[in-house]
Parts: sequence; structure tokens; C-alpha cells
Amino acid sequence: MIKTVKDIALGGKRVLMRVDFNVPMKDGVVQDDTRIRAALPTINYIAGEGAASLVLMSHLGDPKKDAAKAKEKAEKAGKAFDEAAYIEGKHRLRPVADYLAKLLGKPVKFAPSCVGPETEALVAGLSGGEILMLENTRFHKEETSKEDDVRAGFAKQLAAYGDVFVNDAFGTAHRAHASTTDVAKFLPAVGGFLMEKEVAYLEPLVKNPAKPFVAIIGGAKVSSKIAVLESLVKNCSTLVIGGGMAYTFLKKQGHSIGTSLVENDFLDTAEKLLSAAASAGVEVILPLDHVVAAEFSEKAAPLLVDGADIPDGKMGMDIGPKTIEKIRGAVAGAKSLVWNGPLGVFEFDAFAKGTQEVAKMAAACAGTTVVGGGDSVAAINKFGLADKIDHVSTGGGASLEYLEGKTLPGIAALGQK
Repeated sequence: MIKTVKDIALGGKRVLMRVDFNVPMKDGVVQDDTRIRAALPTINYIAGEGAASLVLMSHLGDPKKDAAKAKEKAEKAGKAFDEAAYIEGKHRLRPVADYLAKLLGKPVKFAPSCVGPETEALVAGLSGGEILMLENTRFHKEETSKEDDVRAGFAKQLAAYGDVFVNDAFGTAHRAHASTTDVAKFLPAVGGFLMEKEVAYLEPLVKNPAKPFVAIIGGAKVSSKIAVLESLVKNCSTLVIGGGMAYTFLKKQGHSIGTSLVENDFLDTAEKLLSAAASAGVEVILPLDHVVAAEFSEKAAPLLVDGADIPDGKMGMDIGPKTIEKIRGAVAGAKSLVWNGPLGVFEFDAFAKGTQEVAKMAAACAGTTVVGGGDSVAAINKFGLADKIDHVSTGGGASLEYLEGKTLPGIAALGQK
């Protein structure tokens, strides 16, 4: 079990804290503050313990990579692209610092860079528990460098701002970056309350889940979820496979899937997983019926197909009522439930029912419920059910890799009890 802020003296100490404030932004305005609010308990605890100062660091997207994609998209559409304005509106952390200040009810100072004389002076001037947020760590190529010594050099500069390192950024725990792992080489390192909570809920699902354990895995592609499927099938009682990737499994079983999404390179992988589930006595639930459409469009007319086979010229967009009831029967008696990935194209209202019903099932489940993955969390929020889930993970890729049974470098770098 990781050491946390409660296991280290903070009074009079300068605290350097990695948070995950990688939140959606539009024109410099925070669109969803879930991750910011998730860090508040740790920030408030550090202040309450009498820390001398608190320096916060986070990334906010990947400026160069995201700008390149946006530029390419604009050029294809024949539109002008202002890279400076794009980065200003999407990747600058000053608006996040201002937003945090409002939530805390006290000032949050801002450093225009992670390193340099100006930032060093700002850090040196902190006193009385003052808070300073650094600019986006990914404006520095050293943050994500593949070279250990380059990352370590940057991390050493960051480490100079604190006496203690607190990592509460579970959403980046699967990344071996300077601000998430290398800083821990230079300072005593502990986790925050969010990191502690994520591990407390996810670890039992991988190692010793209360049974019956139901795993609901959706999303578009088998290729992105195969590792988590292979991990979960070792421990779960029932495995529900939905979303676009279900059609690869159905095709392997000999069903017609029309024009539905399919990964032909993963047909054999699907067969191996079904075989592993059968050998382990795990029930696998695949779509028994479908809501289909002639095209992938929000305006497409939904059509119910009362069976597993999809007609030619139609694509699967959601699960049907038979499938929903089959899943409901499995979830009703679950003592552990994990859900990662939507069951259909829930962004389109006509094809959201399957995902919405699964969200309601998760909310009503008497067992321990964990929801992870960006789309699943978005669905839970869309349907107003987040407060009825035991744990909504803040880490998309991180929670997925944890469920795959991988060791996350951001967690491995922390001290252990």
C-alpha cells in the first residue's frame, strides 16, 4: 500500500504536488471541473497541516501535437489556423489556476513557466502556505523525453521547489514523465487522497474481487481493450462485451454484422478470449439484439433488429432490449462491478438507451461499483448518476492499464507502507 500525505510530516515543509488538471478547455474556459475538484481534499489537507508553501504542476493536453492536428484539420477545411490563439485557448493553465482559486476561496499565484529565474523567484517568495501553479509541464520537451537523464535533469529543477513530493495525479500515473515519476528520485514521495482512493478501489478488482464479479467492457475497438479483457476474464464471473468491438466477436461466431465496425485482424484474438472464458467458467454476454442504422449519423433513423444477425447495409449502433435485460440479470446479483466503455453511440440520443440503462444498473447495484474510462464517466455524468457510483475513476488510460494488471510508474515511484 502506498504512503500518503498522512504518513509524512508537512508542517513547515515546502510541498511540490503533481495534480491532473488536464481538463477540457474552450476559449480559455474550463468546461468540466471534475479533476480539479478531485484534488481539493489533498490540497486542503496540506494547507491544514501548516505547509510553508504548495507548488502545483500539471500538464494540459499536448500543445505541439494537438496544435498540429488542429492545423491539419483546419487546412483540410480550407480555414485559417492561428496556432498561438489555439494554444492560448486550450493549453494555458492560468485560467485553471484562477478557477482553482475560486474553489479554494483564496489566491493561487501563477508561474508563466515551469523553470527559469522568474519561476524560481516566485517560489522563493512563497510563505504562509501560499499556493503557486506552474505553467503546463508539456511546454517543456524534457517532461516526456525518452532519455532518462534528460527527464531527470528537468525533474531535478522541479524538485528544487519542494521538500516533499505529493503525487495526486492518478490520470497520469501510467506515464513515466519527469513530473510524475522522476521527481520522486529527488524528494520523499507520497500519494494524495485521490491516488489512495483510486488504488483502494481498483486493486481488489485485479487481485481479489468480491464475487459474483461482473465486468462490462465497451468501446469501439478490440485492439484497445484486449489486454483488459484478458486480465478481467481471469477473475470475473460474467464478462459483458459491448460497443463497436462486440461486432468482431459476433462475426467470429458466424453472425452477420452488416456494415458494423469490425477488426478482421483481431478475429482470432476474439476466439481465444471466448475460449479462455469458457475454460474459466466465465459467462460472456454479447449482444442478442441491436438498434441499427443505415449510416453513422445523429440524424439516422434507429431500427430494432430482434436477433443477433444484422442485415446487409445496416450498422450496429446500440444494444437492444433483450441484451439490456440479459445484462440486468447479471448485474442484479453482483458484489463487484466494473464498467469501462459505452455500449453504443451514446452521444447520439437515438442510440443512447443501452448505455443509459447500464448506467442505471451500475447506480442501482448493491455491490461495489467502479466506473472508469473517459466515455463511461461522460455517460455517468450525462445521465446524472455519478453520485450513485462508489468510485468514478479520474484516469482513463491509467485505470485501464491498472485493470490490465500493469504496474503504473507513477504509483511505483511512491513510498510504500
